[in-house]
Amino acid sequence: TNKLQQKSDEIAYERKKYVKAAMVHAWNGYRDHAFGFDEVKPVTGGTTTHWGGLGTTLIDALDTLWLMDMKDEFWEARDWVRDSLDQNVDVDASVFETTIRSLGGLLGAYSFSRDKTFLLKAMDIGERLFKAFSDETSVVPHELVNLKTGRGSNAKWVGSRYIISEIGSIQMEFRDLSWSTGVKEYAQKSERVFEALKKIEPKDGLYPYFLTSLNGELHFASNDVSFGAFGDSFFEYELKLWLQGGRKESMYREMYDKSMDGMHKQLLHVSQNGLWYIGTRMDTIKFDHLTCFMGGLLALGAYTDPEGLDSSRAQRDLRTAKQLAYTCYQMYAQMPTGLAPDVIKFSKSNGFSIVEGNYGL
Repeated sequence: TNKLQQKSDEIAYERKKYVKAAMVHAWNGYRDHAFGFDEVKPVTGGTTTHWGGLGTTLIDALDTLWLMDMKDEFWEARDWVRDSLDQNVDVDASVFETTIRSLGGLLGAYSFSRDKTFLLKAMDIGERLFKAFSDETSVVPHELVNLKTGRGSNAKWVGSRYIISEIGSIQMEFRDLSWSTGVKEYAQKSERVFEALKKIEPKDGLYPYFLTSLNGELHFASNDVSFGAFGDSFFEYELKLWLQGGRKESMYREMYDKSMDGMHKQLLHVSQNGLWYIGTRMDTIKFDHLTCFMGGLLALGAYTDPEGLDSSRAQRDLRTAKQLAYTCYQMYAQMPTGLAPDVIKFSKSNGFSIVEGNYGL
């Protein structure tokens, strides 16, 4: 009804002020203690160059500053990008992490502001990261690339395997870079990963998170499926690539819908105290904080469902989205610090307990 809608809008407006206040607090802490560094240490106020000294927090926050109308802070950050950001560093950078944070952050800032500073820096880091695709015998990029030399490699603990969230969560950024620069190869090579994944699509849509590449083809190297660590953003990109392409590339939406069907049938659980959560295939009581993105993703998928919001599929996904968001709220609300743990597990009698109490981004 109109009254309910009005009440909902009023509540949302009040909450909006607190959300922005939290961002102002966080940004001021970073600006005062670690401006231009990758991270600020929240307890000591110290700094880190954990991501290669690329000003990762600053660049990753640019679009949020713009959206929250923190324009003075945005332009101050732009000046740092223009005058101080050096991406020609002798660092073996994670292709995935640097793509989503640095390349994506710069492209997002350019999309909003149209300031060429951001496009020029995006072109620079994009060209450096793209050298990870240098192996013509493989459809997937190296996990690491040296930003100065262009040498590609894989982390020792991964060996010859690839992680699906890493190879399947760089396409939106490279497509956007391709459209912004006219360099078609950026889109074509990154999209080949999804085309190869489509060829080995499981019948239930649930992709295990470890793969190997042999003679230009991908093969699964594990059976476990996760919507948290190692798997999460691949499932996110299934939907968002379809949206990014104007809802015309049906392959991505079909992959997404099949994955969501599989998740509902096999991995969605309800705890003894009524909290909904998504487990992994190998551990049905474990729930990662990383999986909390699924509340927003399922809602986005429901509101853009080709069958319509009133369809049974969209209503199923919207219902699950609300329940998962509530579970994630409880992960914060039940902690003395107000900060959610990284990983929890559910028990039959006591709700959930902490598996990993750190909160690692």
